[in-house]
Amino acid sequence: MTLDLSQDRNGGSPAPATEVPAIRLPQRLREGVSFRRDQLEFLRWAARTQGDIFRFRVYGIPMIMLNHPDHIYRVLVGARAKYDKDALLYRLVRPVLRDGLIGSPGGEHWQRQRRLVQPTMRPAVVAKFARNMTEETTGMLERWDRRLRPGEVVDVHGEFGELALRIVNRSLFSAQVGSAAREFAAAFTEANALLGRFFTFPFPPLSVPTPSHLKLRRAIARMDGFVSSFVREHAAEPGGPVESAEDVDLLTLLMSAVDEKDGTSMAAEQLHHEVLNLVIGAYETTTNALAWIFYLLAAHPEVERRLHEEVDGALGGRTAGFEDMAATPYARSIVDETLRLYSPAWQFMRRAREEDVIGGHRIPARSNIYLNSYLLHRHPDLWDDPESFDPDRFAPERSKGRHRHAYMPFGGGERICVGQHFALTELHLVLLTVARRYRFRLPAGRPPVRPLPLITLHPEGGVHLEVRPR
Repeated sequence: MTLDLSQDRNGGSPAPATEVPAIRLPQRLREGVSFRRDQLEFLRWAARTQGDIFRFRVYGIPMIMLNHPDHIYRVLVGARAKYDKDALLYRLVRPVLRDGLIGSPGGEHWQRQRRLVQPTMRPAVVAKFARNMTEETTGMLERWDRRLRPGEVVDVHGEFGELALRIVNRSLFSAQVGSAAREFAAAFTEANALLGRFFTFPFPPLSVPTPSHLKLRRAIARMDGFVSSFVREHAAEPGGPVESAEDVDLLTLLMSAVDEKDGTSMAAEQLHHEVLNLVIGAYETTTNALAWIFYLLAAHPEVERRLHEEVDGALGGRTAGFEDMAATPYARSIVDETLRLYSPAWQFMRRAREEDVIGGHRIPARSNIYLNSYLLHRHPDLWDDPESFDPDRFAPERSKGRHRHAYMPFGGGERICVGQHFALTELHLVLLTVARRYRFRLPAGRPPVRPLPLITLHPEGGVHLEVRPR
């Protein structure tokens, strides 16, 4: 037994620490649950039967699950120096993301990269790219006008995937989507599926040249080629330091970024890694979030009606702009509630760099700490009727007093997603632009869409909806 020699967040006294309780294998067998067979069902069962902190193993790899805001606060904020991202999940995705911000373990190297990238994602800079978001969405709707019959069933997941690629290409590279970008999307979809399967059955190691691992390497090479071509084109263009975000793209801003501490810019290889991270983040998470938003709207016509009333009153028939976001709080609540139920970035991990104590339990050094927003956002002690889709739960009067770490679709602490402002702006403006002109319904006879737990949370089989002009 050890003692916690530091006070907790609320100034409590040190207390004896006990071992984190473990799930017993016979209990799992009796309950008929398995991480490999159904990852989501296993985690829900474990949280329901084991509480807010417990140990389990994924094919021999020990994990400590934390499912309480106070515990999460300690890892991400209160004792963050004791934890880094050199954990299983990020070691798994490192072959794809390499040394970019998403998976970088931490330390001075990560801090320098954050200083270089963060200014390009400030709200004031993101506002400059709002027009890209609304114009590309309007272009998608015009293609729908020409191509779709009223009431035709469409896989909107695919439609929003192409839209997300158009927006990220235009914002990052000043480029329109083409065959190269679609090839990037196909390569990432393949890599995500391969990595997702590996997370549930991590044998043999990725270094072993199995057929699936060779497919993964080819997919990574295709993504690298896509990013490299745009970086080379920009590097070949003449130009000096950039003073303003007006009329430039994010890649130009990144190439011109200078570290405030040492006055240096990003090395070519690091630039490649950061651009790849931004493309993947902006494409993958946005595609899935938009598909879930419109699936939930189709399943809840009363919410869609309220959204249409707000949109019509705020826009009056014109195209949405960045300034309209403040005037459409219900639309933002729809985005927030969708991210509560189906956060694309639904799982996080940390590694304990040294021993710690959380919730009265000893956390051994080198432990893999598992945080899961899918579970946290459904915690019955934190959310009323947690399985229901209720955007009003994010109204100011109902949000008041909510624990800051009860809701974390973009992570939390100093490692919170650098692109959260870009993502929230894009989701909000696409929602306003589409809702002004179209409505959606669930096709008769189709089963509910199930979440597919890969590295990110996908709608399994896509999202097929009836698409109707308003």
